[in-house]
Amino acid sequence: MFFLPLYDENPSKRPPIITWAFMFICFIVFMYQFNLPQRLEIGFVYKYAFIPDYLSNYYIVSNLAHINPLITLITSAFLHAGWMHILGNMLYLWIFGDNVEDSMGKFKFFIFYILCAVSGSLLQYYSNPSSDIPIVGASGAIAGVLGSYLILYPKANIKVFMWVIIIFRTINIPAWIVLGIWILGQFFSLSSSPSSGGGVAYFAHIGGFIAGMALTPLLKNKDKPIFNERLSSPWVVKKTQTSDISKTFTHGRKSSLPIFKKSKGSLPRFRR
Repeated sequence: MFFLPLYDENPSKRPPIITWAFMFICFIVFMYQFNLPQRLEIGFVYKYAFIPDYLSNYYIVSNLAHINPLITLITSAFLHAGWMHILGNMLYLWIFGDNVEDSMGKFKFFIFYILCAVSGSLLQYYSNPSSDIPIVGASGAIAGVLGSYLILYPKANIKVFMWVIIIFRTINIPAWIVLGIWILGQFFSLSSSPSSGGGVAYFAHIGGFIAGMALTPLLKNKDKPIFNERLSSPWVVKKTQTSDISKTFTHGRKSSLPIFKKSKGSLPRFRR
C-alpha cells in the first residue's frame, strides 16, 4: 500500500508568508546547488551541510572551516540531496505549514521552524557523533511542523492519494492517522537504516517531530486550542458580500472580496 497526502481541508485565515518564504529559499538554494559543477557542488555541500564529526571536533574545525559548525545546524535545513527530496519536503510544508503558521503568527513560526531544524539535527548527532556524512534537508524542521499539526488539528481531513495493488483513489483521512502512520514509519525504519553510508536521517525526523509537539503549546497563540475538534471544509476561493459600510462607498452595488484559500489543487553518501 502507498499513500501520499495531497492537501488538507483546513482553511487558514492569513496568507502563510513565512511558509512561502522558507519554500522559496529552499528552491533557490537547490537550483544554485543543482547547477554547480560536481566538484564545486561537493564543496558547497560540505561547507553548509551539518556534519556530526565536525561538531564533535568543534574547537579544531571552527578554526579551520569557512563556517562555524554550529551555524550548519541551520544552513543544512536549506540544502537538499535531489529533486525527490526537495519536492517531497516542500509538499509536506505546503500542506501543513500554513495552519501551524496561522496558529503561532509569523515571528513565532519562524523561531519554531528553526528550533525544530536544530533539534532534529542534534538528535541525529547524538545517534552517531563521529559520523562524517553530511546531513542535508528541511526534514527535521518539517517534521516539527507535522508534530505541531498533529496536536493542533488531529481531526482535520487530509485528502490522500492511495494506491493498493491496482486500485487508485483519493480519500479523506483524519490528520491523526496520516501523521501517526508517518511518525511510526520513522521508528520502524530505524531498524533497517544503515549505520554508515548515506540514507535517510530518521533520528532527525523523530527529533524534529518531538520538538514540534513540545514547542507548540509554548508558541501557539492563546486563542488557538490544542487538539482542536473542528473539522474543516475544503479550501476554495469564495466570495463574501461586503459590509454595509463598504456598500455605501460602492453606491449600492454589491461588491465582493476574495478570501485567501489554498487551492486543491546526485551526490553520494548524504543523509536527508
